[in-house]
Amino acid sequence: MRKAGTFSRRVALSAALLALLLPPIAFAMPKFRVQAIGQFHYDQGNPLWEYDRRVMACSYCHVKESGGAPWNSFGQALQAQFQVDAAGGQKNRFPQVLYALLKAQQDSDGDGYADALEVFARTLPGDAKSQPQQPVAELEKAFEGAGGVEQYAPSKPQK
Repeated sequence: MRKAGTFSRRVALSAALLALLLPPIAFAMPKFRVQAIGQFHYDQGNPLWEYDRRVMACSYCHVKESGGAPWNSFGQALQAQFQVDAAGGQKNRFPQVLYALLKAQQDSDGDGYADALEVFARTLPGDAKSQPQQPVAELEKAFEGAGGVEQYAPSKPQK
């Protein structure tokens, strides 16, 4: 015969163990960011990318490192692309909007590097001070050799 408190102690111990093993809620990344990381292939070669805030900082789209308003020029370009799609009757999801923006070959921050090139070079497309180390022509050649903007096309749903 079991004592009345044994079950509740086991449940409490299991919950405590689970809390130690799982990351705290604060580590959870917003869905948009998780989608962009996968779409940009920033998760490759880093098995713990979900716990590494450096993989893609909030400052990719936001002015503040902590995210939230205000948005930087790349974040504003994403917002504008959502509005363009909506005005055209399209209800695209984030991966499609992000891809459309990169295909447009804009330079959101005006630093001379198209947003897609900055994604490829892993610099911030919304921060003019964050620039690739390679000259544009050299980076464009490497970018095209790697698949160009098509490498950032959203994955097709599996049937």
